[in-house]
Amino acid sequence: MRILLVEDDPMIGEAVLDVLRRAHYAVDWVRDGTLADAALRDSRYDLVLLDLGLPGRDGIAVLRGLRQRGQKMPVLVATARDAVANRIAGLDAGADDYVVKPYDTDELLARVRALLRRGDGQGAPVFSHNGVTLDPATRQATLNGEPVQLSAREWAVLEPMIARPGVVFSRAQLEEKLFSWKEEVSSNAVEVYVHGVRKKLGAAIIQTVRGLGYVVPR
Repeated sequence: MRILLVEDDPMIGEAVLDVLRRAHYAVDWVRDGTLADAALRDSRYDLVLLDLGLPGRDGIAVLRGLRQRGQKMPVLVATARDAVANRIAGLDAGADDYVVKPYDTDELLARVRALLRRGDGQGAPVFSHNGVTLDPATRQATLNGEPVQLSAREWAVLEPMIARPGVVFSRAQLEEKLFSWKEEVSSNAVEVYVHGVRKKLGAAIIQTVRGLGYVVPR
């Protein structure tokens, strides 16, 4: 899953970036509202972690702009503005959840997981399909009840598809979930990780749709 982190404080940004990457998310980090708006126009994200007090363009303006463009990804506002009026303004502008700094990183990750589930139309905290179960909180995968060790990238390829069985994902869409801006992407990266998932969970878990991409069948 790919996250846009919008945070102007370098110490907080570095810390949150490290937490999110250790949780195996692909993360792009921008430090002002103008760059955030440009990133949201140019790239697709599964979630935005948005500060409100930003240089260039205020976080509320960024939030209103993405909602006006019809972008539906979850937005988690993380800010030191703890007044009730500020929380109401953020939620009314289109935020899905709100966390006040300083926040516990475990709570932050739990809120991220909850919003990502909601973004995929899932209420349950665990994804289960055709004998395969993924638990995002523990990063545990099982096949018919038996633990299976997936690499971080194999997990990143499988998770969005198993959350939405029957939906075809193109190679470009999967690459966007796997890699942040600064990472080099080899031409066959997705194929390599799909092969790894099939080897561990069975060839039928992910099907190739010729000319379109990949799908976890219903």
